This record gives sequence, structure tokens and C-alpha cells, in this order.
Amino acid sequence: MISRDKKIPLLDRMHHRVFIVLLFFLVMLLGFVAMQVRYQWDVSQNGHNSLTEASQEIVRELQGPVQVTAYATEHDVQTGDIRKLISDFVSLYQRIKPDISLTFVDPAEQPILAQEAGVHMNGELVIAFRDKREHLTLLNEQAFTNVLMRLARTEKRLVVALSGHGERKLDGNANFDLGDFGAQLHKNGLASQKLNLVVDRDIPADTSVLMIASPQVDLLEGEVDKLLDYVERGGNLFWLVDQEAMRGLSPLAEKLHLTLTPGIVVDPTAQQLKAPITFALGANYGQHAITNDFDYITVFPFSRQITMNENSEWSGVTLVESAPQGWVENGDVSSEVHFDQSTDVAGPIGIAVALTRNVDDREQRIVVVGSGHFLANTYLGNGSNLDFGVNVVNWLVGDEELIVIQPRATIDDRLVLSEFELTVIAIGFLIALPLCFVLSGTIIWWQRKRRQ
Repeated sequence: MISRDKKIPLLDRMHHRVFIVLLFFLVMLLGFVAMQVRYQWDVSQNGHNSLTEASQEIVRELQGPVQVTAYATEHDVQTGDIRKLISDFVSLYQRIKPDISLTFVDPAEQPILAQEAGVHMNGELVIAFRDKREHLTLLNEQAFTNVLMRLARTEKRLVVALSGHGERKLDGNANFDLGDFGAQLHKNGLASQKLNLVVDRDIPADTSVLMIASPQVDLLEGEVDKLLDYVERGGNLFWLVDQEAMRGLSPLAEKLHLTLTPGIVVDPTAQQLKAPITFALGANYGQHAITNDFDYITVFPFSRQITMNENSEWSGVTLVESAPQGWVENGDVSSEVHFDQSTDVAGPIGIAVALTRNVDDREQRIVVVGSGHFLANTYLGNGSNLDFGVNVVNWLVGDEELIVIQPRATIDDRLVLSEFELTVIAIGFLIALPLCFVLSGTIIWWQRKRRQ
């Protein structure tokens, strides 16, 4: 007969064995779940190890596999393990789109392949999507995603800029011009060309959007007729209007049922932020594809009011509303200004509108902005003017899903430690910490031995 005292150790041993078995199965289960489900957290200060929401949306729009070929050696004198850098970077995109493949080619061992691919430097990427290929020599999110945006455009998108009247040039370097904006459009896969209606008989048939950017002299009546005919046929239009005279384009404003109020928008909020009072700040946006999830400040220097007149032909949305405490100043803005109820128009002021209508079962799109300065080289870097401008053009050409990439500062790019700090960490982890474990284990063993 087994005594009660012997039953207790037997039960303890059984409980111990059952616990070991259950613990083993729990570890196996956790391992299986870890193999099947992957979840990652980016704990870096500025999300350096993950893509922005904008990049993720661009990647999701790509229907079909993307092939990335990296022409890189096993080791580079300046960058070290360049293949690992490329692999880690591309993996950020592979998490969102698993059918992005990455292949390495050593240009030193296979120079003929590199030459046939048109590769000129170590670490250069060739990105292929469908029947199009792009080269990339700069490894960062904005550059890589811009390449994907260009590859994602299935058709040629042509921005035609009116010229011959002192307009702002899309390829110009002067402060007045739009060269930086035009360069960004090119990076996003948009083509551009100039149009002089005195020389050219008509607006090209493959025009995706016609751009009129602040002409400085009056257009001829025949030129205006060509523009009106283009709009009548359903052409898309991007019109930048400054506070100066209409330069013969009043019939175009009448065609669009718009009133362009004389005077300059005055915004006291800008003055409170140490900016000129003639800089209208955009913070309130209408509900539109251009401004969807757009929560950034834009700056419109020397802008004018644009009002949509009631009509049954066009559907319109006020894209930007500014100066809620401001007004449209009709006097001299070079000196101190004050609101005059008899002559000035009280805010808030609409300074950008988007119009649509159906022409031959197709949606015609038009955007009019009461400031050409906001895209000029001088002011493009203010607020999110560049992002807003690119969104406008993407919507006008029918690619509103391809939004601009917001730049992100690399605050915590790397951690640099001194030799003393590295020594302390090494001693702590390799010597001090193991000694603490050994000492604590010895103390526990000694105490148990004394109890026996």
C-alpha cells in the first residue's frame, strides 16, 4: 500500500511532466504562428524603416510584377556591402508588393550584360514594369517611387504650355518661371512642350492639358478664339491668373462662368506668422480628388479672388479658401493696409477652383488658380505648393491616383558611438552581465543547499 507521503511526490512529478509537455507544445505553436504570420513595427523616430502612405498607395496601384535588376559588385570600396543596402531597401517595397523581384548582376564579372543594359555605375538599378524600363542611380524612397509612378502611366501624358506672350516657362530658370515645377512633372513621367498659337496652327490633338501661365502681353483675338475652341471641344485646362490685367482672356473667363475680382488678397494670418500680408495661406480645402487627404499649408503670393457664377453648364468646387480674417484689397498694398467696407471684399476668399462637365461622354477638367506666383521658382518651396501643383496636374491628365511623395527628413539615420561608449557596452554585455548571472545562480544554489 502506497502511503500518502509517497503519493504527493508522485503527483508532483506527474504535474511537472505534464507542464513540460504543455510548455513544449506551446513553444511549437508559437513557432508555427511566427512562421505563418509576420508583423513588424517601425519604432524609429521618423519611420525610416518603412514606406510612407503615399509610396504604399503607388505600389498598390501597380497591377503586375516588377523586376528590379541591381548591377552591383559583391563589395564596394566606398559603400561597403552595397548589395545588402540594395536588398534591405527593396525589401521595404516587397513587403507591400511581394511580386517585386530583385536580381543581382556583378558588372565586373559580367561587363557585357552591364553594357547591353546601358549601366554606367556600380549599384545602378534597372526597374522593369510591363514593357517599360527605367534606370535609377539614387537609392532613396522618393526617387524609387517616382520611377514607379512613371512606369505606372500607361499612356503618354502631354502638358502643353502656351508661349509667345511672356508666360512663365516650364523649363525656365528665372525666379518668375516654373522650371522647378516642370522638372518635377518630368520626374513623374509627364512630357511637356511649348505652344505658340501665332506659329502653330492649332493646339496638338494629343494634348492632355493646356497650361496658361500668367501672360504678360495681350493675346491676339485669333489666339483667344483658338483657346475658346479648344475648351468648347472638351480640352482640359490649367490656368494661372495673376492680379494684373486679363491680357485679352476675359472671354475665356466668361466661357467658364468665372468672375476674377480685381485687387490682391490680404491675409493678416500670414503677417502674424512673419510672412508678408499679401501671402494668402491655404489651409481650408474643398472636397475634391485633388485635395483628398491633403492636410498641408500652401502659400499663394499676390493672389486674386475667383468666384464661380451660377450656371447649368459647369460643376465646380472651390479648391482653396484663404484669408478668413482677411479681404481683397483694392488700394495700394505697398504701404499699411486697412479694410475698407465700401471698396474691399471681406474674407474668406476663394483663390482656386476646379470645374468639370461632360463633353462627348468624357469628363472635361479645368483648374483656375488666382496666383501664378505659387508655382514660380521663387515660391515653390513654400509650404506644400509643389505637392498641390503636382496633384492638380495629375487630376487634370486623369491620373489623380498618382499622388506626390512627401519628403521625409532622416533624423535618426544612424547611431554613432565613441570608442569609450563601445568599450562600456562590450564590458557590460560580455563580462559584467554574465558575471551577474553566475553570481545570482551561485547564491541561489548555496541557499538551497543550506536548507537541505
